[in-house]
Amino acid sequence: MAPEVPETSPAAPGRTLPRAALVQRRVTPGRVFRAAADRVRSTPGTHTWLLVLAVTSAVAAGLSPRLRSYLLHHVSTNLVQLHTHPVRVLFASAFWIETPSALLFYAVLFELVHATAERWLGTARWLLVAAIAHIGATLVSQKAVFFGIRDARLPRSLAHTIDIGVSYGLAGVVGVLAYRVPWPWRWGYLAGVLAFFTYPVLNRGTFTDLGHLTAVLIGLCCYAFTPPGRKAASAPPRSRPRRSTR
Repeated sequence: MAPEVPETSPAAPGRTLPRAALVQRRVTPGRVFRAAADRVRSTPGTHTWLLVLAVTSAVAAGLSPRLRSYLLHHVSTNLVQLHTHPVRVLFASAFWIETPSALLFYAVLFELVHATAERWLGTARWLLVAAIAHIGATLVSQKAVFFGIRDARLPRSLAHTIDIGVSYGLAGVVGVLAYRVPWPWRWGYLAGVLAFFTYPVLNRGTFTDLGHLTAVLIGLCCYAFTPPGRKAASAPPRSRPRRSTR
């Protein structure tokens, strides 16, 4: 007599899995909550930043249009504020968005871009890349505004414009993530990213478009912040020279 197969053994081809195994694979609210909690714990910087954005967006949404405009001008990295309070506005501008209703859109981008980079680089290096891109792109774009106003190519009102948001930091992290893409697809990723951010600049772009392109290029310059193990594995394998036989 053939031995009986216990229920815990793997299912043979053509057989259905036991009901207990199907129950274990079923998605439950508890599992979803644990998965979400693990994701937040693994990317504390991304979700802390997102939480602050949610608070500031709620504050801005509750203000009158006139008071909101005054507040956003106060934390903007325009020429006037950079001249009088450079450190304060460079820091504060990264925690506000001009349109509070766009918070959900930015939350999706944070999960796709910042969370991916933070898990790969670590919180400190990810934050350093985002900060360098945010500050560098802001200074370059506002310098372009300065020269444009000086040469009478741009209106003087741009010296007081609202210039806030998280997009420069996002663009910089998009740039450094190129080193996360495997070699067969890296060139395509680079071509797509550079085309996306270069076209608006060439097509009568604004100073913000210039800032986004600058941030991406800064991110590409942050190769030194990528993990050492990834650097060694990032180069395409070289074929070994064949030995000639006689």
